[in-house]
Amino acid sequence: MLLFLLLTIIGGIVGFRYYRHTKDDPEFCMSCHMMQEAFKTWEKSKHRDFTCQKCHVMNILEQNKMLISYVVKGANATTQKHGRVSPWDACAGCHLSAVSQGSLTLNKSYGHSKHVFMQQINCSRCHTGTLHMFSPNQQACAECHKDKVIHGMGMEGMACLSCHNYSEKSPKMISTDKCRSCHKSIPVKGVMAALKCFDCHHPHGKIKPSNQDCLKTCHGNEATVGQHNLHMTKAKMNCLDCHKAHGWTVGKTEAAKLCSRCHKLKNPATFIY
Repeated sequence: MLLFLLLTIIGGIVGFRYYRHTKDDPEFCMSCHMMQEAFKTWEKSKHRDFTCQKCHVMNILEQNKMLISYVVKGANATTQKHGRVSPWDACAGCHLSAVSQGSLTLNKSYGHSKHVFMQQINCSRCHTGTLHMFSPNQQACAECHKDKVIHGMGMEGMACLSCHNYSEKSPKMISTDKCRSCHKSIPVKGVMAALKCFDCHHPHGKIKPSNQDCLKTCHGNEATVGQHNLHMTKAKMNCLDCHKAHGWTVGKTEAAKLCSRCHKLKNPATFIY
């Protein structure tokens, strides 16, 4: 009885240590795989605090099936999912929890909320997953958004994520700060400065606003104010002929250059009467 009890205890200890080795020790994976390069990239990645088995998991049935197949047929006899399939299923285990992720969670990111929760798109559709590097795949956007062609001089080489930020709360996933990081000359204060850039500019369609864009969207009653109607109907002028982008206000300095092109200069204050 004592011998049986001793063997049971020893067996339990050995079994527990073996279980921990297979489930928590990355060295166990190296017993089958030539994975020195993958191991090095894992050590340098943001997931270095998680063991291989955290993402590369197999259930008991898969483990035994692979073991039997290996013993009977050899190393390449059976397919396995714990390499490139199972890890993607494990993403949600951490990235849906603020505590586990430690930063912005998917449910607080409009881009992820729409693509993951609403459209049920798998992480692997958008992230590369090449040797523990999970950078967004710039080409993946075009697979679904085939009609979203980038227009505009100077924007030809830009990718979707150059402008669209998944963590942005706006449905368009574009912040004004993102635009101003390139367009530094745009004033941050003044008339219309509170508007979003995409309220007037549409990079996937027409970047430069037209006369009708101004009148239909915000300034529908402007044609009835002062001399606007006269200039728009008789002189066939557009809003942008006088109102310069991102400045807009026509003062005495601007009027001296604009009005004198067609008639004698008048006080711009009389224009609205």
